[in-house]
Amino acid sequence: MKKLLLGNAAVAQGAYEAGVRVVASYPGTPSTEITENIVKYDEIYAEWSPNEKVAAEVAIGASIGGARSMSCMKHVGLNVMADPVFTVSYTGVNGGLVFCVADDPGMHSSQNEQDSRHYAKASKITMLEPSDSQECKEFTRLAFELSEEFDTPVFIRLSTRVSHSQSLVEIGERKDIELKPYEKNVGKYVMMPANAVKRHVVVEERIAKLKDFAEDCSFNTVEMNDTKIGVIASGIAYMYAKEALGDNASYLKLGMVYPMPEKLILDFASKVDKLYVIEELDPIIEDHCKSLGLEVSGKDVFTLLGEYTPTMIKSAVLGTAPAEQAEIEEAIPARPPVLCPGCPHRGVFYVLKKLGLVVSGDIGCYTLGAIPPLASVDTTICMGASVSAALGMAKARGSEFNKKLVSVIGDSTFMHSGITGLIDIVYNKGNNTVIILDNSITGMTGHQDNPTTGYTIRGEETKQVNLLTLCKAIGIEHVCVADPFDIKNFEKVVKEETQREEPSVIIAQRPCALLKSVSYTSHCKITENCKKCKMCMKLGCPAISEDGAGGVKIDLTQCNGCGLCINVCPFDAIVKEG
Repeated sequence: MKKLLLGNAAVAQGAYEAGVRVVASYPGTPSTEITENIVKYDEIYAEWSPNEKVAAEVAIGASIGGARSMSCMKHVGLNVMADPVFTVSYTGVNGGLVFCVADDPGMHSSQNEQDSRHYAKASKITMLEPSDSQECKEFTRLAFELSEEFDTPVFIRLSTRVSHSQSLVEIGERKDIELKPYEKNVGKYVMMPANAVKRHVVVEERIAKLKDFAEDCSFNTVEMNDTKIGVIASGIAYMYAKEALGDNASYLKLGMVYPMPEKLILDFASKVDKLYVIEELDPIIEDHCKSLGLEVSGKDVFTLLGEYTPTMIKSAVLGTAPAEQAEIEEAIPARPPVLCPGCPHRGVFYVLKKLGLVVSGDIGCYTLGAIPPLASVDTTICMGASVSAALGMAKARGSEFNKKLVSVIGDSTFMHSGITGLIDIVYNKGNNTVIILDNSITGMTGHQDNPTTGYTIRGEETKQVNLLTLCKAIGIEHVCVADPFDIKNFEKVVKEETQREEPSVIIAQRPCALLKSVSYTSHCKITENCKKCKMCMKLGCPAISEDGAGGVKIDLTQCNGCGLCINVCPFDAIVKEG
């Protein structure tokens, strides 16, 4: 039977067929749907962990316990889990262990264009890279066999286009894999220096064996066509090259991108006149080819930036001009991303902008608070950095600056890596004000539960982390809960807390407007009391716009009646109706 599957869903299917028992992840686009699809299989234990490091450690523990296990993350999540990943390269595995990492060329939903292939080489962990959904399934299934055969964790590298495109997948049956026996082995699993020195020898021996394996493994394939042009590529770049060049080129597709073969590459290169390496982001394959003494064209004709296209490849390799395209003479209006109608974060940023505060921001929907007209967020670095970076800013610039400074961080992000930053503030005598944006869900990646929601990935009720109690336990004496839509009170609370000579936390508590449990049933309307002051326009609500006559109007197809604009209007010119 064949099914049309997303690449991510195909990875989940491959894990199921491989007999995986445990999957632990943290949501992050473009990897999220892997674990969301895993939940469909009752035979697999699945969880959303507080962060990627914890997720990796759960998967590693399950592997040591004898089960095939997996952890999935986006590329920046691999940074978070790097510590245990580098060490499990030394320990090796018991049950098969796979890490699925999804890169994001073009930064569709990310703060950088990191190339995760560097991690494979740095950690000395083999990496596979599928190019379509069928390979996503097959490579995942085979990765567990490879893991156990070579006593190694295995990376599967995806990209946004592979993760989020669909193609036909041959569906197979689940393989019933028994738990491997657990045996105490201090020399293998306790990485104190004396043991780690010995395990490093094992790692180097393993890589040598894997290099030999790469020479004729099924992951690497050769397609000989016209020999005037030879292309070495992997993943989605191979698919682009095939579409662009067709039978005008011969191809070496590297499904195993670390370690890479040597003899296979040299043999392929000897059969073609001109050799190209086509790969998005960094010249990993190109540098390997050059180390073998080959003359190749790569980043001299292709960019280091963003995603590739078949048109780009065709132009660079064949010198073909892009097809003519009709152009619209009028300028197309820009459509920047905006917070949704009814978003609870909008009231927070409206107040922070009004008060002229410096806002140390974080990763989440609320990063959009940097965009006009809210234009409130000053910095966004990585998850949890809003808290720690604000402490650094305050220590650098002094107490008066600190009274104009706040951190904003989501509830899920606070669980991920904000708690330790808050501990740092308390321990090192900071006076910072931290606003936790508690919208009752992990919003940006598509409404995943987290430790603050009280539900597991399967929707089962569980213990709910109490943010107020947690902050007090850390040592924050002043913790208050405020509704960000109660503009007057929220402004009053922010003014009070930023003036304190000790640290404080404001929990801005209002659920995401898109949650099924949230019901805004009416809509808002502009009345004749409108003075055309356009104060409501400062909210940046997509339902509110200028009417062309100096006033404003509300689009009833977008308005959900959240009422924030009513609370902002100084002339009571907006009312609810319906």
